[in-house]
Amino acid sequence: MPSFRVQCAGGSEAPIIDAPTRAAAIREVSRRGLTPLVVEPMDALAASTSVDSAKAEAATPTAGFSLRGGRFNGTQRAAMMRELATGLEAGLPLVQALRLIARQRTSRAQREVMERVIDTVEHGRSLADAMEDAPQLSSELSVSMVRAGEASGKLGEVLGQLADLLERDVRLRRALVGATTYPALLVLLCVASVVLVSTVIAPRILEEAAGAIDQLPWPTMVVQAFATLVLDWWWRILALLGLSIAGFVAVRRSAEGRLSTDRALLATPLIGTLARDVAVSRFTRTLGTLTGSGISLLQALRITRATLGNKALENVIDDVVSQVSQGKTLAAPMEQCGYFPPMLVQIVAMGERSGRLEELLGHAARAMEERTEATLKLVTTLLPPVLVIAMAGVVGVIVLAILLPMLELQDVAGSAM
Repeated sequence: MPSFRVQCAGGSEAPIIDAPTRAAAIREVSRRGLTPLVVEPMDALAASTSVDSAKAEAATPTAGFSLRGGRFNGTQRAAMMRELATGLEAGLPLVQALRLIARQRTSRAQREVMERVIDTVEHGRSLADAMEDAPQLSSELSVSMVRAGEASGKLGEVLGQLADLLERDVRLRRALVGATTYPALLVLLCVASVVLVSTVIAPRILEEAAGAIDQLPWPTMVVQAFATLVLDWWWRILALLGLSIAGFVAVRRSAEGRLSTDRALLATPLIGTLARDVAVSRFTRTLGTLTGSGISLLQALRITRATLGNKALENVIDDVVSQVSQGKTLAAPMEQCGYFPPMLVQIVAMGERSGRLEELLGHAARAMEERTEATLKLVTTLLPPVLVIAMAGVVGVIVLAILLPMLELQDVAGSAM
């Protein structure tokens, strides 16, 4: 009966498996609770040893290797992790599952990234190391979870959790884009309409009235002043706008500037509430997933910090990590900072006291996601009417600026008759 040597996840190596076929060897290893990475027949392994040793140095990925192209977006990363989890749970070896996924990539650069990952795994390194060498494919969060899955021998299960997390993040981002696209288009339409009416239409209508009326109404003078400012100073206005954008970008690139702007964002009514709820929801879900995959609480907090996207909240997590590392509970510093909802703080405290932190974090994450959806609905419900009312007020001023001198002009004409 043929013999097979099996390399398993986490760097462990199962005993030599005697099985009639390679598939039978894979099933036997999986039955023992291990995740096979490479399954090689003993005779083929012996025949290829000399060739592999001659090519090892050339084929082993170099430190810091990174392909510039082939970047995967959030949807593609989530889909790939889901496909990989499905393949491993179906009993496929890791390399074979990776090859199946690589064939489905439509971009040549993405296939090259996948081939490099496969080559790294085939030469004895872990999947987490291979993903770490390909930043286009994975983030620190993905690498840490895969490393924990390999160490625990539950790579397929952890990849499924990672896919769930990435898919939720993609849905949240799409919801945010959907919630902000319509208001942004409405603002642009308002600005364009006001500039067009006040600089092109209104001056032509008011040209006759301006010479016949001694004192123009104040709405007319406001519109005329705005039109003169835009027409005479448009290039200065554009230059000032460009400098303002460049200055804001420069401020955001500095640590202090980003901290100040992020704090200002969180303090903004409605928008700040939405930004905080989104960040806290992502924090709760990510922390629960990481601790559930076997990563320690401190390491999970450090990884979760990078997913928040807000410098003020990142500093809060730094303080939480510092206090937890000194022996304090997680709930205490979360309550002190004031950014986390009281409900979440109470759930975390209950989880720490009962030893069910992972489970209760999952419940809290679902509650925070529902709260985020409610906040999104509130923003999308209230913001467009507010913008429409503001636009109606501006248009009303322009209409008054046109009608009032016309009425006065008719009075002058009537009195002259």
